[in-house]
Amino acid sequence: MKTYIVFLFQMMIWSGYSVVEWLSDHDRLFFNAGMFVIFSYLAVYTGKAMLQSGRKTACITIVSLVSYSGLHLLFRIFLPY
Repeated sequence: MKTYIVFLFQMMIWSGYSVVEWLSDHDRLFFNAGMFVIFSYLAVYTGKAMLQSGRKTACITIVSLVSYSGLHLLFRIFLPY
């Protein structure tokens, strides 16, 4: 049950990253990469605080990032702006 809650929290974090990236549309690549690192750290820190296991945290973070990226790409393809 904890893993599912961590997964949901991380999906909310990645959604927040998308909103922040959308709001900072004209930023340079360096700043977008910095934001990605900050949000990645936030996702890992949240998972580590709840699960207290490095391996589970890494696994769930990778799964949440891949699933969110996949959904994001699908929405871009099928629901263009």
